[in-house]
Amino acid sequence: MSSDGHPLRRPTAPTPRSGTRTVSLVLTVRPGDGDPGAALDRLLEQVPTGVQEVVLIGAPAPRGGKREGNGRMDVRRLGPWDATRGDIPHAALLAATGDLIVLMNADGSMSPHEIPHYLHCLDSGYDFVKGSRFIAGGDCADHPLSRRLGHRALLRVARRLYGQHLTDLWYGFCAFRRPFVELLDLHEDGVELGAELVAHALHYGLRVAEVPSLELPRRHGPSHLRTIRDGTRILGTLVDERPHNALSRLAHGPFRGPRGPRASRG
Repeated sequence: MSSDGHPLRRPTAPTPRSGTRTVSLVLTVRPGDGDPGAALDRLLEQVPTGVQEVVLIGAPAPRGGKREGNGRMDVRRLGPWDATRGDIPHAALLAATGDLIVLMNADGSMSPHEIPHYLHCLDSGYDFVKGSRFIAGGDCADHPLSRRLGHRALLRVARRLYGQHLTDLWYGFCAFRRPFVELLDLHEDGVELGAELVAHALHYGLRVAEVPSLELPRRHGPSHLRTIRDGTRILGTLVDERPHNALSRLAHGPFRGPRGPRASRG
């Protein structure tokens, strides 16, 4: 328990250095993407040395078993997603054994080279660290104007519902401490999964940090992005997961911040 009495927050003092804590990387392959093959091999080669375990969900297990290694980290394959079971990302997170857990896609759009930035924030006392494509140093390869406008609108809703000023709602590259996994009650497997993770972190009052992230072109599998469908699903997730005092925030004023200089850009 932290010095302020919050059961999930770390003390404000820095956490133990990398030699005394373990890190798990959870990689997800969406249904219909097939076996990432060579793209996954290249991705695993880029995983930094601070990661001791990789949990892969969605790709077929290789011949000879579901556990393998490359000399410096253990790679565990949980097999393909089964849509009839649901809650697959949560199962993969629960299977991870590290003190710190990093979640990212295995399609090549997220770079393992950025993982140390996430771990640095966790070691510095933050509880939940998420990537942002919309702060200095971040960018995205495929984000047309329609999606940017939709994202800005959803940000305004989220700021009223949750009272927070984040810059990227649903980007799925994030990291957190293991106790947070036990509280998750994830229901979504699609683009709104990132928004659901953020909503849970805000709901439990965790210290949330954003780090710049560069979303790269996909190297494996087709794009699943649909602007109207994705926006509707994310809005539904934000409303469903809203805190109890969200309605009072909405009633307090219109969907715009106070006049004057803006604290952050969306």
